[in-house]
Amino acid sequence: MPTVKPTEYAHLSDEQVAELGRELDAIRQRVLDERGAVDADYIRRIVRIQRRLELAGRGLLFASFLPPAWLAGTVALGIAKILDNMEIGHNVMHGQYDFMGDPSLSSQQFEWDTAAPSANWKRSHNVQHHTWTNVVGRDRDIGYGILRMNEDQPWRPAHLLNPVNAIGLGLFFQWGVALHDLEVEKLRSGETPWEDVAEFATLIRRKAAQQARKDYLLFPLLAFPIAPLVFAGNVTANLIRNVWAFSIIFCGHFPDGVALFSEEDIEDETRGEWYLRQMLGSANITGGRLFHVMSGNLSHQIEHHLFPDLPARRYADIAVEVREICERYGLPYTTGRFSKQLFSVARRIVRLALPDRFRKRPDRPTSLPVAPRDEHLLAA
Repeated sequence: MPTVKPTEYAHLSDEQVAELGRELDAIRQRVLDERGAVDADYIRRIVRIQRRLELAGRGLLFASFLPPAWLAGTVALGIAKILDNMEIGHNVMHGQYDFMGDPSLSSQQFEWDTAAPSANWKRSHNVQHHTWTNVVGRDRDIGYGILRMNEDQPWRPAHLLNPVNAIGLGLFFQWGVALHDLEVEKLRSGETPWEDVAEFATLIRRKAAQQARKDYLLFPLLAFPIAPLVFAGNVTANLIRNVWAFSIIFCGHFPDGVALFSEEDIEDETRGEWYLRQMLGSANITGGRLFHVMSGNLSHQIEHHLFPDLPARRYADIAVEVREICERYGLPYTTGRFSKQLFSVARRIVRLALPDRFRKRPDRPTSLPVAPRDEHLLAA
């Protein structure tokens, strides 16, 4: 996955890139104008389902002395946490439902069931990640500071632990996301003084303590004398959520076919070029309606990166238009089954753990194949 220059890769003229931007702007504006009761009803229905699942899960865990109850309660609680984080929290904090004027679904007030404080997350995700998607040196989600995900990154002996670190990040993903804002790698090197992150660290400490008290102290104690079983159920539910979220996010950003970019590649970037970078730097995952809901509709990662503030339930419809635009402009539309995307991500993690001389071939060619474009666009 070496870096590529978006406009050179696409072989589009400035006018074609500008027209691409105008087409995508038109889609965005149309959906903004169409937002309304259907979107509000949808997210409120998801919230009701999530709350009932959480209530059922925690209730069943209080009957954990019965193994089926423990299993059902753990699974229900894990699903509730996934919905809270992905289809509700992630999308609400992008401002997708601010138009409703509902304080409980406001991007400024929402707090989710995870160790990462919403204020910190919105800074690192909404601002840094979505502004600088897959730009090496600007987007810290590339490897989260501990994984080698870019073959242009010089290999070091520590990268032999790439697979181990990836497994650890997946299992403890909520804690990795929470610590993400501290930029621990810069603290260790002395590049960032502790004083610069002290405020973020305080928020993380408070939120992490709150989550730990709730899941690992309060609910287990309420279930005494079966506290260990409830504790184990909460641990397992969090692991289910962590591994699922990690898998969906990495499948949307790092499978085969997704491009990385250097800071020099995006100098003086226009609106159309920004759209182009989002399309080249993201990947979708195919699946049914339930799969899309459980992924927070991040299975439509391309559409999410193009339009992060549009209600995510609309991405499936938008995807039809975006794919048609990609075909007309000769752009790739990277998508595939969950198993395929996950395998390609795992393969990259393992391959990039090795020194370059031991890899049989580059992880990605320095230029990507370009699909034929419509003749009228070639003549534009």
